[in-house]
Amino acid sequence: MTTTESTDAGSADHPAEVVVSTPAPGVRQITLNRPSKLNAMNVALVDRLHTVLASIATDHDCRVVILTGAGRGFCAGLDLTGYGTVPGHEAQGPIQRGFATQQHIAALIPRLRGLPQPVIAAVNGPAAGGGFALVLGSDIRLAGASARFNAAFVRIGLSACDIGTSWLLPRLVGAGRAHELMLTGRIFDAEEAARIGLVIEVVPDDVLVERALEEAALVMRNTPMGIHMTKEVMWSALEIPGQQAAIDLENRTQIMVSQTADHLEALQAFHERRPPTYLDT
Repeated sequence: MTTTESTDAGSADHPAEVVVSTPAPGVRQITLNRPSKLNAMNVALVDRLHTVLASIATDHDCRVVILTGAGRGFCAGLDLTGYGTVPGHEAQGPIQRGFATQQHIAALIPRLRGLPQPVIAAVNGPAAGGGFALVLGSDIRLAGASARFNAAFVRIGLSACDIGTSWLLPRLVGAGRAHELMLTGRIFDAEEAARIGLVIEVVPDDVLVERALEEAALVMRNTPMGIHMTKEVMWSALEIPGQQAAIDLENRTQIMVSQTADHLEALQAFHERRPPTYLDT
């Protein structure tokens, strides 16, 4: 396996809060990189993550994204020692600055959803608060044995309904379980996360990224447009109130994707019993 780092990965004295690497062709690995703080969110980390995701969205060499954390944790949520001020809001009052911070973090969830590439969360260690929300906002979730989860906001006197959690968690594990997890804010382990369907699998920590790469390879057997449209429609279907509206959206999407050259290549490769070569055309 060869890994190449992004050109703006920081320096030895000032490492970037988010590092991008390429552990396999077509795969970008995003690593939250404040290990001494369990990758807790501050303004620099969140700002950098927004920039990285915006860049990846137009990266046609990227087919799948793996999101993980450096060191012993995935992301411990908000850095309670100080988040910092969102750029451009320095002169505003405390309420305005606080609201800008809230929006700055919460906007990560629609940005993850808006990526054309699927995001595989490889959860190592604590994923609390905002880190928990990043897990929920990913498309496929894998856990290392050390993974721990909780909706931590309620444990510090706030609402557990934050950063998309109140919408995402019930849809992933069911309303009954989600309500209990949000109301108690209790920490639950990787095995429970698998049992309730939050993650698809628990693996030893030392093979977590390797397992995520295997999952990425399965995704990349399919066409870029087919995957993009599957991701877009599968999330949209969760917001559609009726079955017929979902079917209508599926019908239009299917006809559109059927006109791509990659669809014909997939069919021909299947009949010829060979690996397909996709050009995203």
